[in-house]
Amino acid sequence: MSAARRTTTVRRKALAVGALTLTLATGLAGCSGSDDAAKGTPGGAGAKKGQAAAPQAAPRLIGDGSTAFTGAQPRQPVWQKLKPGETPPQFVVFSWDGAGEDSQKLFSHFRAVGKKYDATMTYFLSGVYLLPEEKRELYDPPQHSPGRSDIGFNDVEGIRATVRELRAAWQEGNEIGTHFNGHFCGKEGGVGNWSVEEWKSEINQAKSFVKNWKTNAGLRSEQPLPFDYEKELVGARTPCLEGRDNFVRAAAQMGFRYDTSGVNDQIWPKKDLGLWDLSMQLVPVPGRAFQTLSMDYNFLVNQSGTTQGDPSRHRYWGDQMRDGLVQAFERSYRGNRAPLIIGNHFESWNGGTYMRAVEETIATVCVQKDVKCVSFRQLADWLDAQDPDVIAKMRTLKVGEAPAGGWETFLAPQPAAPAGAPAKGAGQTERR
Repeated sequence: MSAARRTTTVRRKALAVGALTLTLATGLAGCSGSDDAAKGTPGGAGAKKGQAAAPQAAPRLIGDGSTAFTGAQPRQPVWQKLKPGETPPQFVVFSWDGAGEDSQKLFSHFRAVGKKYDATMTYFLSGVYLLPEEKRELYDPPQHSPGRSDIGFNDVEGIRATVRELRAAWQEGNEIGTHFNGHFCGKEGGVGNWSVEEWKSEINQAKSFVKNWKTNAGLRSEQPLPFDYEKELVGARTPCLEGRDNFVRAAAQMGFRYDTSGVNDQIWPKKDLGLWDLSMQLVPVPGRAFQTLSMDYNFLVNQSGTTQGDPSRHRYWGDQMRDGLVQAFERSYRGNRAPLIIGNHFESWNGGTYMRAVEETIATVCVQKDVKCVSFRQLADWLDAQDPDVIAKMRTLKVGEAPAGGWETFLAPQPAAPAGAPAKGAGQTERR
C-alpha cells in the first residue's frame, strides 16, 4: 500500500450511548494507519461449504478486462428452510473495512486463517485502493474537490497486491463488498451529510474503480478479478458508521441486499427498505461496566484512545477484546442464536494486539458444533431462505435469551386450523 495510504489522517469521532445504568463508550469505524484515534450438503439448518473448484466456464472478460464472469462462485453453501422445531445455526460474520494488501500482509494472513478454520468472511474494499495516486483526479467525491481522499490513494504495486488478494479471496468463497472511497467523516463534507443522489455517485465510482483498475494502473497483463462486480456487490459498511439513512435509500434503489452500518443489540435481524439490517452489535467489555461495538477500533477507543498506547498494556487489551467477543458469542450460542457481527481493520494498532484477538476468536468459535462462520452475503442468503414468520418469532427473543422449553418447542409446528374454518384472506383479517 502506498505511503499516502499508510500516513493519511482520517477524522474519527467517538460515539457515546447510554442505556439505563450502562454507559457505552465507542468509536465509529475508520480505515487508516493514522495515529489520530484519540479522537455444501443441504440440510434443514444449513449446509456445509463445498470444496473450492476451478471456474465453471472460460472467463468472459468485462469492459477493459479488469473483471470477468467465470461462473458460479466456489464454496457457497446451499441453504434450506429450518424444519419445524429445528435449532438454528449460530452464525458468526467476520468482516474487514478497507481490505487492501500492504506491507503488513494482513489480507493474505487472514485469508489463510479463514481457510484453516473453514471461515468465509466479507472484505469491504475501498475503491481508491485500486486507483493510483497519479490518477487521483478521476475520483470526484461528493462535497469535495476532485482528487480528495481522507485515506489517500495507492501505488501500482499496492494495487497489484490488493487485486491478487481479492481474486484469491473470492475464489475461496469470500465476499467482496465495498467501504466506498474517500472515507469522509464528520460535519464538514462527511458522509453523514450526503444526499441519496450523492451516495449513488459514490457507489457508482466505487464500482468504476474496481471495473477499470487495469486501465487506471496500467496493469493490462494481470489476471482479471473473477467476478462481475455489478452482481457481486450487494452490501456495504459506511465510513465511521455515518450516513446510514440516505445510504440505505440509495442502496435499496441500486439492488443491494444488506447494510451493516448501524448499531444493534445481539438479536435476530429485520429488513429495512428491503435490505437486511446486519449492523454492528454491542458486546461486553470484560472488567468494565459498559458495552462497546464489536469492532477493533471501538475497543481501542475505550482502552488507549490512541493507536500507539502503552506497550505494557497491549496483551491485556487484546485479551480483553478477544474475551469480550467470545462472551458475546457464548450468550448468542447458548441463548437466542442471533448472528454475531464482528468488524475489523487490517491494522497493527497497539502492537497488532487486535489482530491477535480476532484470530484467537476465530480459532475459538468457528470450530464449535452448529457454528457457521460466513460472509454477510451467505447470511443474507440463509435469512432469505427462511419463513418470515419464523424470523419474526426469533426476533422476540432478547439478547442472550434461550427459548423457553427449547427450540423444539419454540419453533414447533403451528396447530392446523379447525376443519371448516375460513382461510386467511377469505373474509378474515389477521390481528397483530
